[in-house]
Amino acid sequence: MRRRPCLLLASVMVAASGCGLQSGSPMVDAVKPGSIGQGDPLEGAHLTVTSKEFTEQLILGAIMGIAFQAAGADVLDRTGIQGSIGAREAVKSGDADGMYEYTGTAWITYQGNSKPIPDPDEQWQAVRDADLKNGITWLAPSSLNNTYALAMNQANFEKYRTRTLSDVAALARKDPGAVTLCVESEFANRADGLPGMAKAYGMSVPAKNVTQMDTGIIYTQVKKGSCTYGEVFTTDGRIKSMNLVVMEDDKKFFPNYNVAPEINTKALKKWPAIAKVLDPVTRKLNNNVAQTLNARVDVDGEDPHQVALDWMKAEGFVKKD
Repeated sequence: MRRRPCLLLASVMVAASGCGLQSGSPMVDAVKPGSIGQGDPLEGAHLTVTSKEFTEQLILGAIMGIAFQAAGADVLDRTGIQGSIGAREAVKSGDADGMYEYTGTAWITYQGNSKPIPDPDEQWQAVRDADLKNGITWLAPSSLNNTYALAMNQANFEKYRTRTLSDVAALARKDPGAVTLCVESEFANRADGLPGMAKAYGMSVPAKNVTQMDTGIIYTQVKKGSCTYGEVFTTDGRIKSMNLVVMEDDKKFFPNYNVAPEINTKALKKWPAIAKVLDPVTRKLNNNVAQTLNARVDVDGEDPHQVALDWMKAEGFVKKD
C-alpha cells in the first residue's frame, strides 16, 4: 500500500501539523477497481475524508473513502467529527478534501436561509451556487433524502389507511382522538417541525394528544401502537426493521435533505477525476439503501465501515484486492 509518513503519523491520533489535521488514520481496505476507478485516476492523490458522527454519516464517509482507494488514492480517515460544523469547516479549510453532506443542512444551517426550496434539484443548485465562493464544490446529488416524516405501524395503517400528511390532517378533523403523536421536544416546538407542519396542512392536534420523548423511544412506541404516528427520519434503519409505514409529505413542507458529495474546490481542481469516481456511487444512494445499511449498524450492531465495504463490493463498485 502507498503511504506517506504524514499519514502514518496521523494514524496514532497525534497532532499531524504537516498535514494540518488533528487526528485520523489511514484507510487500508484491500480493494481494487470494479465499475469505478478503472485506470487508477487518483494514483498519487493523498485525500482526507470526513463525516459527522452518526451512523449514516459514518457509512457515507467510509463509502467515499473506499471509492477513492479503489481509484488509486491514499486516504486518511477523519470521519466521526462531532456536530455538523466541524466536518463542514474541515472541508472548507482544506483540512479534509470531501464528505457527503445534506443540501437542506447547507441551505439552512450554513448558508443562513430560513425558507427551503421545495424542488430538490433547485435546492441542490442553489446550495452549489452559494458555496462556490466558500471554496466548496457540490457534486451531483443522490435521491437519498434524510428529512422528517410521520410514520405508523402496520396495524394502525390497516385501520386508518392514511398514506399522506393530508390524509392525517383529514383524519384529525374526522376523528380527533385517532391522531396521537410521539415526537421529540425540539420537533414539537420548531417552526420547521410540528407547529409549521400543522399550519401547512391545517392539522389540528390537541396538546393532550402529543407526547414528547427521546428519538429512540419514539420508534418503539410507534411499533407498539402507543401513539398512532411518530416523528421519524426517513432514512432511519428502524423504519424497515420495524416495518413502519411513512406518510408522504404531499405538500412538500419539510426541507429536502438530499445527500451529495461536498468537495474542497482546490482538491477537485487538482484531482478532477474525483467527480467521475463518485458520481455512479452517489446515483445508487436512496432511502431504501440508507435504511438497509443503517439498520445493519443500529439494529444488528455491525461496524459502519464494514457495512459500507460490503455494499460497495455487492454493487460491483470495487473488488477485493
